[in-house]
Amino acid sequence: MFTKAYIEKYFTAEKQESLLFLLIGVSGMIAAIVFFLFLKTNFYKDAAILLLVIGLLSGVVGYTVYKRSDSDRQRNVYAFDMNPSQLKEKELLRMKTVMKNFVVYRYLEIFLLLVVAALYIYFIKDFKHDFWRGFGLALAVMALLALVADYFAEKRGKVYTKGIESFIQDKA
Repeated sequence: MFTKAYIEKYFTAEKQESLLFLLIGVSGMIAAIVFFLFLKTNFYKDAAILLLVIGLLSGVVGYTVYKRSDSDRQRNVYAFDMNPSQLKEKELLRMKTVMKNFVVYRYLEIFLLLVVAALYIYFIKDFKHDFWRGFGLALAVMALLALVADYFAEKRGKVYTKGIESFIQDKA
């Protein structure tokens, strides 16, 4: 049964996962700095470029979701009692969009993982192409981390969306 406590639980988990994305982003940026400053081969310098870019993106996404989660939680807990139609008109529509986006993210992450793994394997012994080896390895690691994190977020989102739908049907 869908309750206010479930809304609280969902957004608390979302906030915790956003910290994971923030941590991944910061770790990527730190690794990029270490690679660039201390491991001065082309392989590490080229990996550093991608780690920095993806680290910044992950960090921004993580911070944005973290900052927004509390207000989303409060708004939906309030709507549960005071304005249930808002759950139908806004939150359910938002979650359907989020769930569609998870499908896009999943296929993009799998595609990136396969492409960069192929690049890395193709250039594994070709030291003249350190850029592609470093790029491929860094992107594969970041895509795999994002894929795993998004898997759990999507799984949690499905349950939450079904809960909203059942709540709306019970109110109808």
